[in-house]
Amino acid sequence: MKRYREIYRAEELPVTQNRMFDTRDDAINCVKGDVILVQDMKTGLIFNQAFRPGLIEYSSDYQNEQAFSVVFQKHIDEVTEIIRHYFSNNSLVEIGCGKGFFLEHLLSHGFNIKGIDPAYEGKNPAVIKATFEQISNISGEAIILRHVLEHILDPVAFLSGIKIANRGVGKMYIEVPCFDWICRNHAWFDVYYEHVNYFRLQDFYRMFDKVYESGYLFGRQYLFVVTDLSTLRCPEFTGRESAAIPIDFLEGVHTCANIIKESISSNGSLRRSVIWGGASKGVIFALFMQRAKANIDFVIDINPAKQGKYIGGSGLLIYSPEDVLKQLESGSNIFIMNKNYLPEIVSKAGKQFNYLTVNHEKI
Repeated sequence: MKRYREIYRAEELPVTQNRMFDTRDDAINCVKGDVILVQDMKTGLIFNQAFRPGLIEYSSDYQNEQAFSVVFQKHIDEVTEIIRHYFSNNSLVEIGCGKGFFLEHLLSHGFNIKGIDPAYEGKNPAVIKATFEQISNISGEAIILRHVLEHILDPVAFLSGIKIANRGVGKMYIEVPCFDWICRNHAWFDVYYEHVNYFRLQDFYRMFDKVYESGYLFGRQYLFVVTDLSTLRCPEFTGRESAAIPIDFLEGVHTCANIIKESISSNGSLRRSVIWGGASKGVIFALFMQRAKANIDFVIDINPAKQGKYIGGSGLLIYSPEDVLKQLESGSNIFIMNKNYLPEIVSKAGKQFNYLTVNHEKI
């Protein structure tokens, strides 16, 4: 039997979908790579076999902060309560703390926490601007790993390194995107080069002997586990963990492209089409629409650090909501990159537009 079984393929995707570019040419000509998702028939884990870590670089141009949204802040509050329940009196280390929003949030709630991230831009001395592999003298009674493990070439080896650095003990909170949600929702816009690994909840039960709690968050788009780091083990594929992408997984690409191409306004011209969300989903959606010859007029994002920048692959410019909404005629198409944000977006933009989720549900 072959060691790896291919389940999905997408070619020439931007290698860092949250990197912003100063010029359209730089965005269009950004570094790209292929995604070949395979399942390891020894461990049962799913990963991109074509991933090359040397192509990835995290810098100040990398903007993935979601905390500008009230909806996402509610998610952060939910995670905080899980952290409080298990780690309230522990010294914490957040590996991959990004721009430091969650770390600062925990500090403001009285937690004792340090952070590590090479893309950190702030001045908090509690954060070390480096990769975990570059640090050998930092440890905590509990480790927080939010949206990091999906980026790591060998997640089990990475967790083993954390275990060694932490003297073999400690609790750990892990949060990652949910592969089952991606498959169930035909979320072709949620497969990125930057995400090497695609996890299911069962994977963590095979990686750890002891799991204190597990579940789903953010409309089931994310999954989490609270584990005992000392019980880490190499997972084994038993045959019951077989993974598959739905046959009609990419049907939404054609559906959304046809909506754009066939939307006629009252004066006989094409209605304008807008992407709301210039992050990961929006980058992939824009690229696939461009390849399907469907024209996107604007990309909106509420993150000021992204506005005035260009997204990789398609080279589209990101605008603020205020700059775009005043130009749109009633009935324009607004594609919502994440359904979780729909009520927030409608309350801001008004009900005069044609709102569509990227899995082609009309609102």
